[in-house]
Amino acid sequence: MRYSLDPSVALCWVVPRAHSGKALRLRADYQRAVHDLIAPSHFPAEVASALTKSERQGVISAGQALPLLDDVLNDLPVLQAYEPLLRRATDISSRTRAGLYDCLYVALAERENCDLVTADDKLVRNLQPHFRFIIPLSALP
Repeated sequence: MRYSLDPSVALCWVVPRAHSGKALRLRADYQRAVHDLIAPSHFPAEVASALTKSERQGVISAGQALPLLDDVLNDLPVLQAYEPLLRRATDISSRTRAGLYDCLYVALAERENCDLVTADDKLVRNLQPHFRFIIPLSALP
């Protein structure tokens, strides 16, 4: 199976969360070539941002962001240039009033005709009614 992956799932790889077990199974399947994972090219920056935010919020200790980022970078999804997705993502964002960065993942999944997996409940609430290929991480086996 091919999935577009958003940063919330990668965060679950390295920071314990409600569905980290499912995220880790997805990662292990990716490592074994059971699934293909793709993401827009800005994905690593979003993961890094989420990790430094987690430090500031006290979710992880100061100084943990960098080694956790390295862990994610070891299993990056195949990155696709975000620039060709920008017009469609902007259109989706304008129509749904959702954040542009979320819409880049939607535009990628749409273009590649695959599902988008996310642990972001807000993304699911806002965009799944318009795009049935958005799958909450919690729905994976």
